[in-house]
Amino acid sequence: MCGIWALFGSDECLSVQCLSAMKIAHRGPDAFRFENVNGFTNCCFGFHRLAIVDQLYGMQPLRVKKFPYLWLCYNGEIYNYKQLQKQFGFEYQTMVDGEVILHLYREQGIEQTAALLDGVFAFILLDTANRKVYIGRDSYGVRPLFKLLTDDGFLAVCSEAKGLINLKHSMTSCPKVDPFPPGHCEVFHLQPNGKVASEELIKFHNGKDEPQHAAYDSLGQLQPGFDCETVKRNICLLFENAVKKRLMAHRRIGCLLSGGLDSSLVAATLLKLMKELNLPYALQTFAIGRDDSPDLLAARKVASHIGSEHHEIMFDSEEGIQALEEVILSLETYDITTVRASVGMYLISKYIRKNTDSVVIFSGEGADELTQGYIYYHKAPSAEEAADDSERLLRELYMFDVLRADRTTAAHGLELRVPFLDHRFTSYYLSLPPELRIPKNGIEKYLLRDAFRDSNLLPKDILWRPKEAFSDGLTSVKKSWFTILQEHIEHQVDDRMLEKSSEQFTFNPPKTKEGYFYRQIFEKHYPGRAGWLTHYWMPRWINATDPSARTLKHYKTDITE
Repeated sequence: MCGIWALFGSDECLSVQCLSAMKIAHRGPDAFRFENVNGFTNCCFGFHRLAIVDQLYGMQPLRVKKFPYLWLCYNGEIYNYKQLQKQFGFEYQTMVDGEVILHLYREQGIEQTAALLDGVFAFILLDTANRKVYIGRDSYGVRPLFKLLTDDGFLAVCSEAKGLINLKHSMTSCPKVDPFPPGHCEVFHLQPNGKVASEELIKFHNGKDEPQHAAYDSLGQLQPGFDCETVKRNICLLFENAVKKRLMAHRRIGCLLSGGLDSSLVAATLLKLMKELNLPYALQTFAIGRDDSPDLLAARKVASHIGSEHHEIMFDSEEGIQALEEVILSLETYDITTVRASVGMYLISKYIRKNTDSVVIFSGEGADELTQGYIYYHKAPSAEEAADDSERLLRELYMFDVLRADRTTAAHGLELRVPFLDHRFTSYYLSLPPELRIPKNGIEKYLLRDAFRDSNLLPKDILWRPKEAFSDGLTSVKKSWFTILQEHIEHQVDDRMLEKSSEQFTFNPPKTKEGYFYRQIFEKHYPGRAGWLTHYWMPRWINATDPSARTLKHYKTDITE
């Protein structure tokens, strides 16, 4: 996890450029470089490094002697860089996985380069020989990227929007900043006068496409048909492979552990593989909650079962309330469920950074979207509609759960890894017939649970534990985080303020006091930028007024396997 930043065709002074680049310093606490491009007017890069691999040669912008005209700034991990080296015979100058982007581009062109990468990434590639600039982002937007492009040829790119919003330009005092779309690469032409023009936006693959690199190395040819036992074996093997490839690191690895199915599967698989590979440290797992919170108790049971070095962070509701503004500033969103669920993750990340040496952090993001884990899926009219909605949620992850997970960890200089969003794993899961993926016997994510039934990775009651709303699982069974928030906000927002909200906020007007409260904080830091969030996250197929699962009748139903 790093912070990348670049300007092309800029008329900003050096001090303003440096100030803008420093706004994302939290993403890379180990080193910083600011560099102008030799021979090119008004082109510069800023890079904040979190050193995960190759401590000596990992600084960016990355250049190699073989291609001195190529400049690369990227944030991410390319898990198949060694396979690509073997496949194409590349000779790497560094141990940095991202170097493969330079070699692939030189031999295959940008479109094929992006399609061949197995990993998570956001990159800025400058080809001074051909006067081209390329920016690209991984399929699910696990790594963030924002773009600013003006009509007169000023291009700015940054990992987070906060590094771009105060750039003043001769064309306008408030240039439009947009999130760059996941699964795309954009080509720009760098004109002789230093200005930039967009040429083409390329969609290189999406979550349902089979990746164009070598498929399922450890499986060989997938068997045709959908024999259930074969399907379950494939799910287990592909998931284990997804975790294994993400062990690529020279820093200590930890795992967030809520005690729910997703994070528990990640932690259990992670520890199993770390033992097999004889890694020289124990797995640290991290849970947050009150003494009697359901998540804390479940996480404790999982940690005991798998044998991790477990850390429990006691959630202080007052500290949570006080952190709300910091959280919204980090998130760059006002979405209700995202903000609500981010506070615990922000505080646990803060603890990890201050009290441990774990830097690479695994989590279970993406599982609910992929495997239909949200409780509202019990209300789906048909398996086909459920499948369509699952794909929609995956496309929108970059605005919600992936955004939350990235920003809360990055705020404290940690690198997030999310195996459930592995391209091979998601491609296979989405290829299964819709009727196999829907809730079964009243249990969401039934297929995923059933696949690991005989693995002994987890205690049976954890494997079949119903989904817990984060705001309930985080705090006491007597008083949820949701309730604490409502009581606090009731004193901050009166009925009249909410009634006038549609006049004050014409786009995405808040419907609840909690939504109004978050929107006020957002507008304080990011005025006029409400369009970054196209819509609030809400459950489908019901008349919900709040995104919480507690609004659903099925929530808390006592179901046992």
